Amino acid sequence: MALLKKVNQLLFLLIVLTVCVILYSKIQKGNKTESKAVHSFKSDSENESHEEAEEEEEEIPIVICAAAGRMGAAMAAINSIYSNTDANVVFYIVGLKNSLPHIRKWIEHSKLKSINFKIIEFNPMVLKGKIRQDSSRPELLQPLNFVRFYLPLLIHHHEKVIYLDDDVIVQGDIQELYNTILSPGHSAAFSDDCDIPSTHEMVRSVGMQNTYMGFLDYRKQTVRELGISPSTCSFNPGVFVANITEWKKQRITKQLEKWMEKNVEENLYSSALGGGVATPPMLIVFYKKHSTLNPLWHIRHLGWSPDNRHSDHFLQEAKLLHWNGRFKPWDYPSSHFELWEKWYLPDPLGKYRLIRPNN
Repeated sequence: MALLKKVNQLLFLLIVLTVCVILYSKIQKGNKTESKAVHSFKSDSENESHEEAEEEEEEIPIVICAAAGRMGAAMAAINSIYSNTDANVVFYIVGLKNSLPHIRKWIEHSKLKSINFKIIEFNPMVLKGKIRQDSSRPELLQPLNFVRFYLPLLIHHHEKVIYLDDDVIVQGDIQELYNTILSPGHSAAFSDDCDIPSTHEMVRSVGMQNTYMGFLDYRKQTVRELGISPSTCSFNPGVFVANITEWKKQRITKQLEKWMEKNVEENLYSSALGGGVATPPMLIVFYKKHSTLNPLWHIRHLGWSPDNRHSDHFLQEAKLLHWNGRFKPWDYPSSHFELWEKWYLPDPLGKYRLIRPNN
């Protein structure tokens, strides 16, 4: 009897131990699951933060020059860009040393005070010995006309950059232009001068060239040796998107400087020709080595004649208007100046004034 009682007690203890082991296992499993769930939540939070950082809006760098005599043009261009986009734009405004205080005043005392901008001084000494003096159109020899050659020296920490001449107005969202896809191996995208039929009509009417013959002197052996047909369509370097990494890799600035120096020695192009002196080096260096912009992102030649008129519908559809040529919209006479003037911001210092018939 005593033996049976001991056996029963032993069995009872074994049952209790078994139950305890089972309960302990379940508790531990629950703790592991909870721990795993907490760990997973933290990871999701970290991933979410990481994704948010990755999705943070990319800066769109825009380079534009502000020359002393036409600073109002740059301000109008900047205002049109800023007013037509929600993108995170940073303006790199380039000027000569004596004009920098005026640039800052104009921005800080106008609606542009909210823009993200950096003012950069351009040192004209980098052009020493590279520009052939030409009296035909001296305004084309101004140092800031060559800023576009030196983008990697002015802009850092950006893979992609937009360069704009000051005589433009942007009517579309600049994000679209920035999204231009450059083909592999291309360091820039331009607008070809044979892309819009209505532009062809205007070009013919004012006698302007839209081929390489209008920019290079084909009487010179050095030009002929390039092997570029004189009837090849040119492109306009007043608006372009650049891949800075590829630009550096191909040493584009050095190539451009080489052709500037050759022109000083051999007079391969001059301001007497259609494109002045800043366009020809780019036509040579980027021949068959550039991508193409959407044509509506560079409607040009508006400054070639004060009498030529595009249709209102065509101009409303345009994303970017460019008054390249002699007849600028801040001067008189000029064509479609009302489309430019709506973006003009008066000079807070009163130094810059529009030229109109009544003044």
